[in-house]
Amino acid sequence: MKDIQSQLDSRRINIKKVGVKTVSYPITVRDKAQKQQQTVATANMYVNLPHKFKGTHMSRFVEILNEFHGEIDIKSFYIILEKMKARLEAEASHLEIEFPYFLKKVRNGNSRNLGHYKCSMHGSLEEEGELTLSVEVPISLPIAEKKPHRLPGSMGRWGKADVKVRFRQFFWIEDIILLIEETVEEELNDLSVKERKILSVESLSRRVGASLERIEAIKWYSVTVHNFGDECSTFATLESG
Repeated sequence: MKDIQSQLDSRRINIKKVGVKTVSYPITVRDKAQKQQQTVATANMYVNLPHKFKGTHMSRFVEILNEFHGEIDIKSFYIILEKMKARLEAEASHLEIEFPYFLKKVRNGNSRNLGHYKCSMHGSLEEEGELTLSVEVPISLPIAEKKPHRLPGSMGRWGKADVKVRFRQFFWIEDIILLIEETVEEELNDLSVKERKILSVESLSRRVGASLERIEAIKWYSVTVHNFGDECSTFATLESG
């Protein structure tokens, strides 16, 4: 049987991206407290297809993923990109994985609820590799008033912070999450001292950016703070220089 996909194509039209999407796959991520954490990721894998090929074998994407048996970290992430580029004879390769990350909150020596955070890693390899970690951190405000459906001192969902970072060196996911949460808490404490009641997306995004700026391991970051409203939502975005 002829291999149609790898035959030469005379039309000289490059395909920007070709690949597979929303592949559910079990992965292991590094956990600072427990060393490893098992979770399930959704993966997108694609390449830039040169004009000389009619197509590519889609099964090869999942075959490459299976070679790592779920053991995916920053090092193996780049190896996967290299294998995709070489095996599919592509000009560039791309891998995106999105996964839930769970973090047990400990304060004053006592364990609190298990936090659930949406994380993703986006990597590309052309001449050089590039990897971006994205973390979504919910932002909640204390609710002082007593209502039938809420406990005193319960938390109300205000919005979220979407943070993207690129690293110079390894940095723990939970340290990023805790840094953002501590920064939000500092902003709320300042508002309390100044007797102001409005939390601003602009002020909070600047404060989170300033906190990330102080981390030597981070070489680039982007921050978007969202406030959920009844009729519309507001947001503010900033990016490191």
